[in-house]
Amino acid sequence: MARTSAGSGAPGAQQGAGGRSFYVTTPIYYPSGRLHIGHAYTTVAADFIARYKRLCGFDTRFLTGTDEHGIKMQRAAAKAGLSPQAFADRAYAEIADLWRTLEISYDDFIRTTEPRHQRSVQTIFERVRERGDIYKGVYEGWYCADCESFFLARQLVDGKCPDCGRQVELLAEEAYFFRLSNYADRLLRHIDEHPEFIQPPSRRNEMISFVRSGLEDLCVSRTSFNWGIPVPGDPKHVIYVWFDALSNYITALGYGSDDELFDRYWPADVHLMGKEIVRFHSVIWPIILMALDLPLPKQVFGHGWLVLGGEKISKSRGNVIDPQVLVQKYGLDAVRYFLLREVPFVADGNYSEDALVRRTNTDLANDLGNLLQRTLAMVERFAAGRVPEPESLDDPARPLAAAANDALSAYEQHLDRLELANALGAVLGLVNRANKYIEEQSPWDLAKNPAGAVRLRNVLYDLLETLRVSAVLLAPALTRAPGEILRQIGWDGDLSELRLPQAARFGQLQPGRPISRGGPLFPRIETEDQTNGEGPAAEKTAGQQTPRITIDEFRRLDLRIARVVAADRVAGADRLLRLRVQLGEGERQIVAGVAAHYRPEDMVGKDIVVVANLEPAKIRGLASDGMLLAATGGGKLVLIAPEAPVPPGARVS
Repeated sequence: MARTSAGSGAPGAQQGAGGRSFYVTTPIYYPSGRLHIGHAYTTVAADFIARYKRLCGFDTRFLTGTDEHGIKMQRAAAKAGLSPQAFADRAYAEIADLWRTLEISYDDFIRTTEPRHQRSVQTIFERVRERGDIYKGVYEGWYCADCESFFLARQLVDGKCPDCGRQVELLAEEAYFFRLSNYADRLLRHIDEHPEFIQPPSRRNEMISFVRSGLEDLCVSRTSFNWGIPVPGDPKHVIYVWFDALSNYITALGYGSDDELFDRYWPADVHLMGKEIVRFHSVIWPIILMALDLPLPKQVFGHGWLVLGGEKISKSRGNVIDPQVLVQKYGLDAVRYFLLREVPFVADGNYSEDALVRRTNTDLANDLGNLLQRTLAMVERFAAGRVPEPESLDDPARPLAAAANDALSAYEQHLDRLELANALGAVLGLVNRANKYIEEQSPWDLAKNPAGAVRLRNVLYDLLETLRVSAVLLAPALTRAPGEILRQIGWDGDLSELRLPQAARFGQLQPGRPISRGGPLFPRIETEDQTNGEGPAAEKTAGQQTPRITIDEFRRLDLRIARVVAADRVAGADRLLRLRVQLGEGERQIVAGVAAHYRPEDMVGKDIVVVANLEPAKIRGLASDGMLLAATGGGKLVLIAPEAPVPPGARVS
């Protein structure tokens, strides 16, 4: 796939046939069971990185795949009544379908049962054996079939596997060994000279300690099962997981058969994985490469786990979350955004559906979606539904251009350090700045005075441009919403052809283009408890009666007509609007829980009915002097209003 070479990017990218190249990989997943949200997390993160690098103009290659050999696969296949190959084919189809659902943009999917991989692995094994780093011996040790790992007796925990806690078995068999110990000092020097090699720093420190504790030669073949790649010249042995699975990162580049492809992308820029397999990728894999006289990957990054109830989400623990179900329930962009924004990439992150709903409603529905709807509604109302002609783009009174530039800079810096959540945070910061800008500029007031016409055009144009820049920056993370935002705001380009930083420069929307407002970009996800004490009085259930009152009690209520003169959202409160209303004798502030049903710009100019003699209260720290009246039913909320114009302050009786 050819890529242009324009744009900025991370340091250390090599020159490839199509310009600067960038090679990112996920681990290859073991398909003995269905993949879960933890696997999706790693893969969506790698997809975000790959899409970002393409947006920056890099000749990008993104690899994922499946590790299909080993005794655990053989046993799982037998349990399912299938041959190992048929079982692997079925698992591959399920994983490929999941990646299609998540719209993972991989360039290659490597399967360890493919002939190209098997031929290359045998070449690797033979080359390392020829230089004397592989020898035959007898292995005796404690073996965990689930982890496919051997352990010394001192490494066991209560006689069980130290990694997964399952039962181990004592095995003794003829095997080939790799002289791992010969390369310990060389590996430590590399880690010392390249501090970026293992990230984050906590993983780096763990690996240094592990290597310094002493490396033992590694068993790299098995004879107790036959589902694997035969050792060249000794077919009763199958090549064990380390030379088989780990080698996928170069076998997928045609190592030993396609020098042009290999030279174009190797060494990898980043191997991305969960922290539990960093040891294999930062110790065993680099030493294999050293034995082959090949460059080491530039970075091995071990991200934290998704945890549920304090435990890592994993197949072995049985607490898996099916990402297919989540996408069907909440939508693709919501799931992708949650994984990338909510979970800190370095540390472990807690998963819950409540957190997913909260993040979707807050960031995507309230902030981003609301900005789009508010802006387009005002363009329809004040600019005849077309992108207005701006003036004085360099005017310091127009802060959104500077905010967009700052967001782009922070976004690039964060992504080049793989700080994925912070990169998205920079974009949402820009979105929130634009929402605040609406309240600062009050376009509805500017529209009332011909002297404000130029400023009004500038405000509306800058809001549209902020949406365009935000959509461009969100495009590597979200696969649906950015294109829809661009379509609605009147941009008619090809998103796939954009390149940073040029695409994020302010002032590229063409004046006069028609906008095309659609429905809510991210409809709020309704849950059982929607008001959280912030809304109007709860709706009465059918047939439920309130106590009767006397006419004198009713006369104590002072119900008046009020006209809304200003409205804005209350920061940090999903359902609250702060209203400034005119009551005839003056203005007062009312805080009302109607934001799920009315946008601030829709409220301005409305005549409503309020309880004018209600005792003032504090809501979210804001004074609220009165309460508006509304009817609720069928999930809807409708404001009570006069059917004909009435002066503000008129009494309702």
